[in-house]
This record gives sequence, structure tokens and C-alpha cells, in this order.
Amino acid sequence: MSARPRVLVVDDDRAVRAALRVNLSKGGMDVTLCINATEALGTLRERAYDLVLTDVKMPGSTGLELLEKIRDSWPDIQVVVMTGYGSVADAVRAMKAGASDYIIKPIGKDELILIIRKALDNKALRAEVVQLRQEVEERYGFHNIVGTSPAMLSLYEDVAAVADTSATVLLQGPTGTGKELLAHAIHYRSRRAHGPFLAVNCSAIPEALLESELFGHEKGAFTGAIRQHRGKFEQADGGTILLDEVGELDPYTQVKLLRVLENGEFQRVGGSQTIKVDIRVIAATNKDLRQEVTSGNFREDLFYRLNVVTLRVPSLTKRREDIPLLVDHFVRKYALENDRPIPQVRRTVVERLSQYPWPGNVRQLQHVVERAVILAKDEDVLDIPLPRDPPVLEATSDDDLLPPPGVALGELIAAYERRVIVAALKEARGVQAGAARRLGLSRSNLNYRIQRLGIQVKEIEYE
Repeated sequence: MSARPRVLVVDDDRAVRAALRVNLSKGGMDVTLCINATEALGTLRERAYDLVLTDVKMPGSTGLELLEKIRDSWPDIQVVVMTGYGSVADAVRAMKAGASDYIIKPIGKDELILIIRKALDNKALRAEVVQLRQEVEERYGFHNIVGTSPAMLSLYEDVAAVADTSATVLLQGPTGTGKELLAHAIHYRSRRAHGPFLAVNCSAIPEALLESELFGHEKGAFTGAIRQHRGKFEQADGGTILLDEVGELDPYTQVKLLRVLENGEFQRVGGSQTIKVDIRVIAATNKDLRQEVTSGNFREDLFYRLNVVTLRVPSLTKRREDIPLLVDHFVRKYALENDRPIPQVRRTVVERLSQYPWPGNVRQLQHVVERAVILAKDEDVLDIPLPRDPPVLEATSDDDLLPPPGVALGELIAAYERRVIVAALKEARGVQAGAARRLGLSRSNLNYRIQRLGIQVKEIEYE
């Protein structure tokens, strides 16, 4: 939309046209006048307009006929119709035909400006929604899954085949292989693409809160439930939900999930109302769920409900030929994101990266490349050092591994976790996104741990 919105006024009454021009111009709009629908259509073909304000009763083609032609040829243009007191039925028909709003004559100046601005705001909001949707689809589109190895080409075929169905999908593969990116790609290639996509990391939410997070709760259901809460399944109605690390679900939540998969129904915690949703479930896990069933940790009936279509995501060591492509992709991505020239990566560096075992898979490689791009001192040639091996806990005896007398194992682990997170925050100068990358965590997972451990980020002293 232009800085001064362009409004086309269509009315056969000369006095009305003149008054509308004065009032709309004072309201900051660029106004063009037409005396009938034929002239209006000719004008629309010559110049772009944001809104058409048209009378209903006019000689020749009516305002309703003009509305239909605008909807067919220029669907992005907002149309507001004007009608007299005795023709309210025409206004109703116009709204059903796609008019943004209507005004009943005689027209008050304040009402006129209010209705026109509301219609223009709706146009801007629609354009923003379209743009945001395009950006999301661009970010999570199929083309962003990088790789031409036989394992990935086979995976692409399977994803393309299953995406536009309603089948439940189980993504199996090691941590860091890109299962969430695949889930996004499946969603945005499906008939649910314009519905919501919600991801839930089942391992990052305490067991006591997971049921409420997934299915919601009623006010007063438990201590701290001060208002009704809609869970992720309710929020994702009409779209897709990703249950990441689904193998971590407790037995009770498994039963409730099974019911949703069977008939799309559940109840909020503390509620008696049955809520029905239309939702597609994609589950992801780094565990062998068949083995979990054999071990008694996962319900067999739930496994078969999730295992309608299983896609196995290969580890990076099983697709080493993709590493040069991934390195190039991440170098370009982070150079552009940080407004830096795209540097060259020498062949010897890529070969070295291709031989590394990458226990953290694609995610680890991504973080290593991002760090190298951010810290690079040479704008033309990029060196990408291999990640440092994880520290080995050494002890002179088994007693050195035990917590002091009177200290529980959980307390010792929490204290160590707190020190590690604080160290990462110090290194990242308090930027939680950077600290999360350093620790191989998602931003939400790190934030949850910070809150659980009572870490006061603002009180950390940075050197």
C-alpha cells in the first residue's frame, strides 16, 4: 500500500463525489472520482488502488456488479459500498459477495474516515500475514533440507509421498539430524499448510506439567492454575503438531495421546468437557521404539498408532558426501544473516570436516560453521576449526565420583549443570541464543533450565 492510500470513489451524484473527495483527502488519502462502474473498471486497469468506495444504486451496472468484477480481477482491493436507509438489503448482499464494509447514507465525516481506515488496515494486515506465511514457508520449505546422497534422495521421495496425506508420521534418527526441519517440510507440503504448526519437546517439559502443556487445564485444576489454559493440541487444531522425543512420554500421557490419535478427543486437566480436534501428529524420537515396547517403557498400541509411516533420518556419518554441501549452505546462510561477505572455504578444510565423526550430527556442524563465520578475521577465506572433544571426567578412585556425605546425586548434578550454564552465558555475554548454541540446546530448553535452576541472568558478571 502506498504512503497515501489510493481510494477510487464511484458515484453518479456529482455533489456526493465532491464531498467525498474533500473528506477523504483531508483524511490523508489520494482520491480519484468516477461517475459509473464502466469508468471505474477502466481506471482500475490503468492504475493500482487500495480501496474502492462505490454507491450501490447507479445507472447501468450497479455497485454490486462492480464489486463482483473487482473480486474476480483485483481480489486484493478492498471494496466499501454506500447505500441508502431503504436499501439495507443491498448492503447485506454486498457483504456476502465480499465487500469489506458498508456505509448508510447520509454519510458522516467521522464515520466515513473510520470505516475506510479500518478497511485499509485489514488490507495491510492481510498483506502482512501473506508475507509472514511466505517467509515461514521459505525458511522451512523442502529446498532447505540439504543433501544429494542416496540416503537423502530416498528420504526426499518418502517425504514427498507422505506429505499431502493425513497419515501419522514417525521420524526416527539420532539427535541433531534435522527431524524437526523435516516435520516442517511435511507440514508446508500438506493440505494443512495454512493451519498452525506447533512443536513440543516432550523431554524438555517436567512430567508433572506435560499433560497440561499438551492438553490444557481448567481454572483451579491444581495449585497455580489461576485461569483456563488451552493446550498445544487445542492450539494446533486444523494443523500439525510435532511431538519431539515422544519416547520420553510417561505412561499416563501415553494413554491420553492414544485416545487423541484414535478419535481426536481429549479433556483438559481438571475438566469434564470432551474437546474434539482435527489434527495431524508427527512424532520424532532418537530411540528405538520397538525396543522400548519390548522393555515395557512404551505402549505397544500407541507405537502402532504412531508407526503408520516411519521415516528414518540418517546420521551425518551415513551421508558424508553431503558435508561439503552443508558447509557451503551454512557458510552462505550465516554470512548473509550477519551482513558479511561470503568467504571461500578451502578444499583441505572441507576434507577435514568430512572426516570428523560429528557425534552431534548436522546440528553440531551447523553450530561449528556459524561460530567460525561470526569469529572470522579474514573476510575472503574462512577457516573452520574442528570442535573440541568433550571433556573427560577423570577420577583417581570411585570415591571421587561420589557426592559428599549428606548431598544427594540430584543436588550434585544440579550444581554442576548450573555452573556449566553460567559459564556458557558468560562466554555469550548474556545472549541466551548464543549460550544455547554453545551447549547444543534449543533456546526454549535453555530458558527452562535457567528458570528451574533459579539462575539470575542479570546478576551474572561478565568480564
